[in-house]
Amino acid sequence: MAKPAPKKPAKKSAITKPRTAADIERSVARQLTRAELIDELNKDLAKEFQALVQYVQHAAAMTGPQYDAIKAELVVHSNEEHAHAISLADQIDFLGGVPGVDVARALISPDSKVMLEQDLDGELDAIARYRERIAQAEMLQEYGLRRALEDILIVEEEHARDLQDALSL
Repeated sequence: MAKPAPKKPAKKSAITKPRTAADIERSVARQLTRAELIDELNKDLAKEFQALVQYVQHAAAMTGPQYDAIKAELVVHSNEEHAHAISLADQIDFLGGVPGVDVARALISPDSKVMLEQDLDGELDAIARYRERIAQAEMLQEYGLRRALEDILIVEEEHARDLQDALSL
């Protein structure tokens, strides 16, 4: 009689990064003090500066006729990221903080498709961060901040959709 094949250990599913906003795991926002919220908003501000710079570089460096339309859209995205930075700086100031001038590290690549993937990863990160920040603003009863963040979130979600379309996701 044949012995049953030994059981193979269950494969651990590879951790995959989200590719759409729907893939982002929703977590419960952690309670913050006003000072901690200001610190987090300054980190968000550094990422908005980074996104602006990265979009400008990617729009200029991207090659191939298949990328002409998205290159023009990346320039629009860069201007919208600039508006987000201004909004965040105003909110930080209103909350009694000092808007930072740090810029998170911009990602570059010689490959146009990789550039778009880098941009999409940044947008999905922004969506997750702003969802959390909106909940934190609500907890602190900072309703004006919540509204400003909701406006930013709507645009970040639009950016993600544009990039997903360009990547045929």
